[in-house]
Amino acid sequence: MSSLSVVVPTEEFNTPGPADFKLPGVFDIAGEAVTKPMLLVILSAVIAFGLFYAMSRRAAVVPGRLQFAGESVYDFVRNTIARDTIGSHDYAKFVPLLFTIFLFVLINNFFGIIPLIQFPTMSHIGYTTALAGITWVVYNAVGIAKHGFFGYLKHQTVPAGISGPILLALVPLEFFSNIIVRPFTLALRLFATMFAGHLLVILFSLGGEYLLLHYSPHPVGIGAGVISFVLAVGVSFLDMLIMFLQAYVFTLLSAMYISGAVSDEH
Repeated sequence: MSSLSVVVPTEEFNTPGPADFKLPGVFDIAGEAVTKPMLLVILSAVIAFGLFYAMSRRAAVVPGRLQFAGESVYDFVRNTIARDTIGSHDYAKFVPLLFTIFLFVLINNFFGIIPLIQFPTMSHIGYTTALAGITWVVYNAVGIAKHGFFGYLKHQTVPAGISGPILLALVPLEFFSNIIVRPFTLALRLFATMFAGHLLVILFSLGGEYLLLHYSPHPVGIGAGVISFVLAVGVSFLDMLIMFLQAYVFTLLSAMYISGAVSDEH
C-alpha cells in the first residue's frame, strides 16, 4: 500500500455544537448549580469596577496612562454614541447606562479569547435577553414619561405625515416592529454572533488536534491539522474585532431606540 494511502482513525470525531455551550456546574449553592458563565458575569462586574476605580482614584488635570485610557473609553461612548445619536439636549442622562452596557458587553465578549477562560458569556442567550430587556424597559419608560402612555403609543405606531386607510396596515406593523420585535432582534444579534464565532474557534481547534493525533504520521493529516490550527488563530483575531463591534452595535442600537422614544417626531 502507498505511504500516502488514507489512514482510517480509530476514534470518531465529535463535531462541536450547542452542547459544548452547556457547561456543568462548578459548585452548588442551596442545591442550585453555579456555572462558569454565571461566575464570569460576576467577574466582569468586578473587573469593570476595579479598572475604573484604579483609573479614577488619582484623577488629575494631566491624566496618567490609566486615567487617559478610562477617559478615552468614556468619551467614546459619551460623544460618539450617546451625543451623536440621542442629541445634545437629552443625551447626558443616558450616558451612565450606555457606558455600563458597552463596558459590560465588551468585557464578557473578550472572555472568549482570554487563556484559561475562553468562553464569551454573551454566547448564552439568557444574558443577551436580560440586557435587551433592560434597554426595552428604559426606552419605553422614557418615551411614556415624555409623551404620556397613549401619546407614546401614537408616537411609535403612527408615522408622521401618514393618514387614511393605510394606517390600518401600518399601525399594527409599527407596533409589532417598535414595541415587540426590537428586544428580540437586539438579543439575538449579539448572541448569534458570539455563539457562531466561538463555535468556529472550537471547530478548528478540536479539528486540528484530531487530525494531528489520529492521522499522524500521514502527511495529509498533518498538513490539514496544521492548517486547521492556523485557521483557529485567524478566526480568533477576527473574533476580537467582532467582539468590539458587537459591543458597539448593541450600545448604538440601545441609544437609537432611546433617541426614537424621546424625539418629537416618529
